[in-house]
Amino acid sequence: MTAYRYKDGKSDKFWRIEYSENAFVVNYGKTGSIGKYQIKEFDSAEECESEVKKLVNSKEKKGYKLYSEFEASHHTYLDDEENGLHRLTSHPKFREHFTKDFYFDCGDEEAPFGSDAGADTLGQITEDIRKNKQIHFSAFPQVLIEEYWGMKYIPADDISVENTTQLVEVDVVNLLQSDRVTCATAFAQIKISGKLDGKLKVLALNAIKRREIAAALLKWNTTGTEAATGAQMINDLENFNAE
Repeated sequence: MTAYRYKDGKSDKFWRIEYSENAFVVNYGKTGSIGKYQIKEFDSAEECESEVKKLVNSKEKKGYKLYSEFEASHHTYLDDEENGLHRLTSHPKFREHFTKDFYFDCGDEEAPFGSDAGADTLGQITEDIRKNKQIHFSAFPQVLIEEYWGMKYIPADDISVENTTQLVEVDVVNLLQSDRVTCATAFAQIKISGKLDGKLKVLALNAIKRREIAAALLKWNTTGTEAATGAQMINDLENFNAE
């Protein structure tokens, strides 16, 4: 990752580029802002690296200087709106800790952002951040479901088999949606900021576990892959250190 800054009497802006294998991300905008993100992929790593060098040379010729003060760990990371989920538009801590491909899969129903509810959660958080709205992540699942969607939120505070059985019998739709949204919110906070609210961490772990209890009660024919995904998310989330 290389960051540059251009500053004169009229403007102060940053531009940074990072590449991995056959893709690069460009992040640019007013210094101090989140800026815009753009992902570009190539047929080969060599072609990608060559294009990166051209772009860097072009910026240097225009007067951009190395921006050593840029702190990648304190930056906000948002996906390219056209390309969606991508490692390069995720916080470095997220990439380092959550390494499995399903964390960046928008089609895996068991993944944090693969279901409709998970994808919509990440999308709404991203939209709110772009609009400079203050987000309280631990409260966001309830805000999203009740205030944005006009539905019922069921917090994952009691995940006993008895309580989950009762909820499955009387309110399974809201139960499953609440758990997906809670899970997605936790992973979204890490993906975007590299941080995780302690209360939200507990709720997200409970949500994943309660979803597995509900699946067993509903006698879903889950595969070994789906069970492994849930176990991996629990393990990764439990061992994530936001410090």
